[in-house]
Amino acid sequence: MFGLMQDRPLLISSLIEHAATFHPHTEIVVRSVEGPIVRTDYDAVHRRAKQVAHAMAQLGIAPGDRVGTLAWNTHRHLALYFGVSGAGAVLHTVNPRLFPEQIDYIVNHAEDQVLFFDTSFAPLVEKLAPGLRSVRAFIAMTDRAHMPAIDVPNLLCFDELIDAQSEDYDWPVFDERTASSLCYTSGTTGNPKGVLYSHRSTVLHSLMECTPDTFGVNSGMTLLLAVPMFHANAWGMPYAAAMAGVKLVMPGPHLDAQNLYELMRDEKVSISQAVPTVWLMLFQYFDAHPELDPRALGLKRIGLGGAATPRSMIERFERDFGADFVQGWGMTETSPIGVIGNLLPKHAALSEDEKIGIKMKQGRGVWGVALKIVGEDGRRLPHDGKAFGHLHVRGPWIASGYFRGEGGGVLDAEGFFPTGDVATIDADGYVQLVDRAKDVIKSGGEWISSIDLENAASAHPAVAEAAVIGIPHPKWTERPLLIVVKRPGSEVTASQLRDFLAQRVVKWWLPEDVVFVDSLPHTATGKLLKTRLREMFKGYVAAKSV
Repeated sequence: MFGLMQDRPLLISSLIEHAATFHPHTEIVVRSVEGPIVRTDYDAVHRRAKQVAHAMAQLGIAPGDRVGTLAWNTHRHLALYFGVSGAGAVLHTVNPRLFPEQIDYIVNHAEDQVLFFDTSFAPLVEKLAPGLRSVRAFIAMTDRAHMPAIDVPNLLCFDELIDAQSEDYDWPVFDERTASSLCYTSGTTGNPKGVLYSHRSTVLHSLMECTPDTFGVNSGMTLLLAVPMFHANAWGMPYAAAMAGVKLVMPGPHLDAQNLYELMRDEKVSISQAVPTVWLMLFQYFDAHPELDPRALGLKRIGLGGAATPRSMIERFERDFGADFVQGWGMTETSPIGVIGNLLPKHAALSEDEKIGIKMKQGRGVWGVALKIVGEDGRRLPHDGKAFGHLHVRGPWIASGYFRGEGGGVLDAEGFFPTGDVATIDADGYVQLVDRAKDVIKSGGEWISSIDLENAASAHPAVAEAAVIGIPHPKWTERPLLIVVKRPGSEVTASQLRDFLAQRVVKWWLPEDVVFVDSLPHTATGKLLKTRLREMFKGYVAAKSV
């Protein structure tokens, strides 16, 4: 027997339709690519999205065709988010921070039919255009006055193309399992692989983002969308924001600390999310301007993902900014919510120091995501906070495979996706990453967590950023090498850092050596690029042995 409920498909078009109906005049504030602040609202974005849908037909885009974007967080990109997918095509957000050869690969692999691009990427598009075999039109996301003078075939102006379309459009109704958007992994090993989201997965993921046990997205918030819209769909926030009617603040390409600070201050931002490098940049801005009071911003909540969080970062946000810090873990393949680090009611009586200890964990399971850890033999391990193994996930917004079957069958016999992370899970369901499976350091038959060692080093006041990799050792197989970027104006020696770490980690975890560098390499999604570090320090001989 089936229930007697209306069976309506979960479609992305319903999100912007809802926002325009119930939150039509909620502001969307954009620092445009051209420079000036642009103020619009959900009603205008909805009408623009309908014009985008008409433009898809004019451009010959059929349902299922891929439509590429090389674009920042702007009102134009937001209209494409809803208009392209709402019309039944697949929005392919291309990460412009990838190497040009990787962009060439993924646009051709996706067979994008058209490519929308912000003018800041015009030189890159001109360079890549001859090799983009499937692209039939290039649309510069600007007005006629700011059109780039580049030599590409069928170059169109976004505003002229969209302005010519009717705002009268009926969103098509189709199977909710239809593909909606496509994001490629950062390709740290081998070619990037495509993760193909569906309308159903996106709407369910948005619902979860609106629950109090994740980010509690609601209409009373003002959200600074600092996560790029080409990073796993900005962690799904544009969709959740429309679902809840959130005021959006979008920085465009202006991701420098001063601009982010001014947007937070002027628009009274209450919540923002970003990778650690963005927040480190904001800290440096406040360090350089001691006359500014971080608490005056009025931030209520800060979200972080994409990399492990140093304890010092959590402490600073909660102490100096007065903001509740929430860490999460996920990946492109998980849409990206996997686990979220909110506290439980029983933690209310803990000391602030103890609470931060829990917040340093990546988070606990949420509805929709099943978790398990398995040993090298594939058998499940207990959730006791001690046993660590390979982390696997399963759920309605978790990838079942990669676009075009790249990588073959990726799920295990129970339908779980192997994340490539090594982790523990405690009795309350909190996941704590030990390391990426390929980054864990095997020393004398024991495992050393590079993440824990990096966090311990980052707690030193003179350390801006730290990375740990394994280097070969004739006796212990591998030993940790600590690579450090100092805070501007601060000094610390290798010996001082080792003494500092000796109070925080067991002796055999102490780094074989400490190297100071001006900067650390990162992936296109802000994670430490340890493959590059291993290349840089290949054959490195430690100056001092443990």
